[in-house]
Amino acid sequence: MKHSITYLHDMYQDSYFPDFLVDKIKAELQGLEQFLQAGPYETEEVQAKLDDVTIAINGIQEEFFEHNSDIETVGRDSIAVTVEQILQAHGIEIDLETALQERDW
Repeated sequence: MKHSITYLHDMYQDSYFPDFLVDKIKAELQGLEQFLQAGPYETEEVQAKLDDVTIAINGIQEEFFEHNSDIETVGRDSIAVTVEQILQAHGIEIDLETALQERDW
């Protein structure tokens, strides 16, 4: 069963977030999706990948600052919704707070 994942919808709809930076976050999340498609994995392996992706997004935060933007409420929610869609599409039951435990945004 194929689930449709809408990557970062609200960030793309809001001009406050430069599209080229949202694209960088999308690429990280697509990497997560590709990783999961190659599964199955143990929960610990999925969490480790989630941590890697979240840390990579943390690194993109600085670029948002440089372009008078910030991964603030709309951005945080948009990323969380996308991660939740990806996990649900693969039947992975990890609490969203745990999934994104490494975030600093």
